[in-house]
Amino acid sequence: MDSRPDPARNVDSGGAGSTCTLEERRVDNISVVGVTGVVDMLTAPDLEKAIAEAAKGSPSAVVVDMTSVEFLASAGMGVLIAAQDELAPAMKFAVVADGPATSRPLKLVGVTDVVDLYATLDDALSALRS
Repeated sequence: MDSRPDPARNVDSGGAGSTCTLEERRVDNISVVGVTGVVDMLTAPDLEKAIAEAAKGSPSAVVVDMTSVEFLASAGMGVLIAAQDELAPAMKFAVVADGPATSRPLKLVGVTDVVDLYATLDDALSALRS
């Protein structure tokens, strides 16, 4: 299994608590964008750029791992929906989120009707490999 991490980018957009760390790595032919911290209107553009960069290498899929996200605002959800629209059908797109800060809002707002959601990264990778 090939798992090469890129250097993490710490994004501090100047707002109180608006810090987001983004890290891209490859697991086989799947790009994984790990997100930590807050995804709001200040940091969502950085997430959008990270997803676009992850897709540049023509992976079979892009996974956004939000396991360590503490707060997910509507701006972040909009980025996920836009990424699904831009990447499909050329490549698969999925989100890993489990918990009240991420998966609950994604389900309540209906993002999971458009984007595949998995509780763990292993679940997402297994599903995307098949």
